[in-house]
Amino acid sequence: MIATPAATHFELAMQCLEAGKHIMVEKPLATSVAEVDAIAGAAKKAGRVAMAGHTFIYNDAVRFLKKLIDNGELGELRYIYSQRLNLGRIRSDVDALWNLAPHDVSIIQYLLGDPQPVSVARQGMDYIQKGIDDVVFMHLVYPNKVMAHIHVSWLDPHKVRQMTIVGSKKMAVYDDVADAKIAIYDKGIEPKAVLGQRMDYDQPQPLQFMHRSGDILLPRVDFRNAQG
Repeated sequence: MIATPAATHFELAMQCLEAGKHIMVEKPLATSVAEVDAIAGAAKKAGRVAMAGHTFIYNDAVRFLKKLIDNGELGELRYIYSQRLNLGRIRSDVDALWNLAPHDVSIIQYLLGDPQPVSVARQGMDYIQKGIDDVVFMHLVYPNKVMAHIHVSWLDPHKVRQMTIVGSKKMAVYDDVADAKIAIYDKGIEPKAVLGQRMDYDQPQPLQFMHRSGDILLPRVDFRNAQG
């Protein structure tokens, strides 16, 4: 188990793999794609397991969300947005993105079936320490028009650990600091069928829409320690 400053993860991971050890590395696994690829190559060559500490994908609430999506209860996924905010703890070895967003990225990748993003963009700002972003907005686009937006910050007045998943049928909110971790909203907007309307393709009629607002379900999710 490697739980040291992020800048030392790569060197220590490589040393452990060269010594024939399996490794579990706290997130982030390393601080560049090249280092991650090198760790993966060394683990494959040594026949050993190299894992990052993405504990949230073993969280019962996240697993419940995964079942909702895979069973089609939410319909076609449209977009996901998450917030991981707090006032402190400020770090100097990595910025807010590297410190906080690996959790959200790993959850989103798990929920979507680990696809390759079509595009990734980030925008951050350093207010406290020069060159270390305290607040970051990250935007990912996946195949099938699925978007994901991640907001992380050390400078927010509230502790927020929340992710919203919007589907064509229903929507779900995962709130890690709430007693009810999962809330399912039977809400949506759908095109309304208009009887007797004749379509003129030279002058198409504007669509009419229907707002659907059903029940809110708070399913019971028994929480277990993912590290236990």
